[in-house]
Amino acid sequence: MVSADALRYFLQVARRGRLVSAASALGVDHTTVGRQISRLERDLGYRLFDRSPTGWVLSDAGQRLLPHAEAVDAAVLAATADDHETGQLSGTVRIATPDAFGAFILAPGLGTFREEHPNVDVHIVTSTRNVALSMREFDIAVTLQEPQPRHAIYRRLTDYTLRLYATPEYLAERPPIRDRTDLRDHTLIWYVDDLLDITPLRLPDDILPGHRVSIQTNNVTGHWQAAVAGLGLAPLPRYLGDQDQRLVPVLADTLQIRRTYWLAIPRESARLGRVRALAALLEQIVSDRQDDLFGDARNHHES
Repeated sequence: MVSADALRYFLQVARRGRLVSAASALGVDHTTVGRQISRLERDLGYRLFDRSPTGWVLSDAGQRLLPHAEAVDAAVLAATADDHETGQLSGTVRIATPDAFGAFILAPGLGTFREEHPNVDVHIVTSTRNVALSMREFDIAVTLQEPQPRHAIYRRLTDYTLRLYATPEYLAERPPIRDRTDLRDHTLIWYVDDLLDITPLRLPDDILPGHRVSIQTNNVTGHWQAAVAGLGLAPLPRYLGDQDQRLVPVLADTLQIRRTYWLAIPRESARLGRVRALAALLEQIVSDRQDDLFGDARNHHES
C-alpha cells in the first residue's frame, strides 16, 4: 500500500522539478527524496518521472497519479493543520503576487491578520512571471491574467489604474509632452522585456507602440526609484505613484490604464482555514484601499 508520506515526497518533486528543491522543502537530504521516489515507483510498478539534465518531469503515469496525491495531501492538511480545539489557526500560507501588489498593498495590510492569527506564517512570493497554478506551488495567488478554472477556484479581486510618472525637474529639462506622440522624445522605464511573460504588463504597447524602453529593471521598486532619480518616465500603479510627492503624473487627463487583479486558490488549499482567512483579508484590504487603487480620492496632484 502506498503511504501518504510517500505521496508527500512525490508531490514535492512534481511541484519543484528538482530533488534538491524538494529536499529543502521537506527538510531532508536529496538522497532521501531520491530513495523515496525510487521505492514508490517500485511499489507502483511504473515510472513516475522522466529524468533529464533540466530536472524531473512527470511521466504520463505521474500525471495520472498527481490529482490523487493532491487529494490525499489536502485531506491530511485539513485534518492536521488547524487546531480545532483551541480555534487557533496555524501553519504556513504561501501567496504569489505581482511585485507591486505584494510590496505595496498586501505586506502593509498584514497587521490585523498577524494579531488575530499569530501562529500562521505568511510567505509572500512576488514575480513578473505567470504563476503555474497547476503545479500547486502556492496556497493563494493574485494574478494579472484570468486563471484557468481547471485547477483553481478564482474570482476578480479588484481593478486598479496606472499612470505615467516623472519628477517635475525631469519634465522641466526635456521637451514638453502634449500628447502620446511627444513621448518619443523621452526615456521610458519598465520591466526587462525578455523576462516578462505576463501580457497585461506589456504596457509600452498600449502607451506608445514601438517606442524603445531605455531603462529596464525586473521589479517595480526599480521603476519607482529610477523615476524619482529623474531618469525618465515610469508607468506606476496609482497606489504607488500618487503617494510620492516627488512625482507628478504625465498626460493625467488622457493617459490612464486599467488592469485587473484576480484571486486564485488551488482547490485543495481552499479547504484550509488559514487560507480562507488570508483570502478574506485580501478582500478587505482591496476594499479599504479602493481610493488608492483607482485614484478616486483627491490627492496632492489634483488638488
